[in-house]
Amino acid sequence: MARPQRIVLIRHGESEGNVDDTVYEREPDHALALTPRGQRQAVEAGNALRSTFGDEPISAYVSPYRRTHETFHLLGLDPSRTRVREEPRLREQDWGNWQDREDVRKQKAYRDAYGHFFYRFAQGESGADVYDRVGAFLESLWRSFEDPDHPRNVLLVTHGLTMRLFCMRWFHWSVAEFESLSNPGNAEYRTLLLGDDGRYRLDRPFERWCTPEPYPLPVRVRCDDR
Repeated sequence: MARPQRIVLIRHGESEGNVDDTVYEREPDHALALTPRGQRQAVEAGNALRSTFGDEPISAYVSPYRRTHETFHLLGLDPSRTRVREEPRLREQDWGNWQDREDVRKQKAYRDAYGHFFYRFAQGESGADVYDRVGAFLESLWRSFEDPDHPRNVLLVTHGLTMRLFCMRWFHWSVAEFESLSNPGNAEYRTLLLGDDGRYRLDRPFERWCTPEPYPLPVRVRCDDR
């Protein structure tokens, strides 16, 4: 199995929706473009990533949203060394087709109280739903490593929540651990690095906004204790 040396997850640059939430009332989420600032962020991230990848080949997977496509193109990777696929399973969490600003704000408040992982937006998805499709993508990704010529670098151009859920699935984090983490900033990335022991490690943690508070595990009763 030709496992890659590094798996890089990058969030899209700043989008129109990141600076003006009224845009969701006029445009579907998947069609929102990068702002000029988001374009600059993507270019700067590309400078760093090209230095990291060097002359090595790259297998890239890109969410089907406009802002992730634009981010990928602005990274400026060498097309002769980059194999790119659009991957719908890496898309943003679905919040419903058309969004009323006040309704979304109300639902976000409900989500904050109920939990980001379990709360499902009306006509949309919960974090658990995104976790399931990310898990399905991971199975496909692992099968791709069976190719002896698989590139040493994998790049996923995706969204903040999806990045956290990918790492949750990969590293078997608990729901409480996931809930304690913040999304990365626009055009920020995290890298899973393959160690000499054959295990992947995250190059730097996600920021925490609270301390994880897991439920206590059930006490196991042995037969001879009855």
